[in-house]
Amino acid sequence: MNIMKNNICIIPARGGSKRIPRKNIKDFLGKPIIAYSIKAALESGIFSEVMVSTDDIEIGELAIKYGAKVPFYRSGENSNDYATTLDVLREVIEWYEWQNEYFDNICCIYPTAPFVTVEKLNFAIDLLTHSEYDSVVPIVQYSFPIQRSFVLDTSHKVSYKFPSDKNARSQDLEATYHDCGQFYLMHRKVLDKDSIVTSNTGAILCTELEVQDIDNEIDWKLAELKYELLQGIK
Repeated sequence: MNIMKNNICIIPARGGSKRIPRKNIKDFLGKPIIAYSIKAALESGIFSEVMVSTDDIEIGELAIKYGAKVPFYRSGENSNDYATTLDVLREVIEWYEWQNEYFDNICCIYPTAPFVTVEKLNFAIDLLTHSEYDSVVPIVQYSFPIQRSFVLDTSHKVSYKFPSDKNARSQDLEATYHDCGQFYLMHRKVLDKDSIVTSNTGAILCTELEVQDIDNEIDWKLAELKYELLQGIK
């Protein structure tokens, strides 16, 4: 087990989710979905502090029940729809530094990320520790080449986004990837930059089975199905 005394895990979980009400504590296969993120962080053994940043008392109480800390409640300024992940992380780290507690590395795990595992977190900390990366992020390949994507105008007329690639074979196009939306691991200095993904960010490649955006009820069911399938494979 790779135990680091100066790593903190921050799970940002505000109460005001719009598309799926109470999304961050909604039942996911028998447990509040946030419990999966807390469990992975605690069982990884790499964090001296696992905390939840929230503005919501119910979320705070559930976070504590599952083993995380909630040392303070998030400010209103960082609880609205416009607050960024970086804003929330900075607020947390500033609070700890006011208490004279300092961390070398920061991990942000989203509360709706049941596909985060102990293995991924340990791989990420090893990658960050033994490389010169500023940060590490899980990514997944787009299932269809974005170079062949369409755009629609206001009359629903379709056209190629990248006309120069319209006749290219899919296998000849460069693979492209997107953020899995699960976690970020970074050195403390990254909070002084304008983005967690810098010009020097390393990646962990995930499969489509390990990734699911959860923005509506259908996404939620798909995530549960994928999770159950993965558990059956193990």
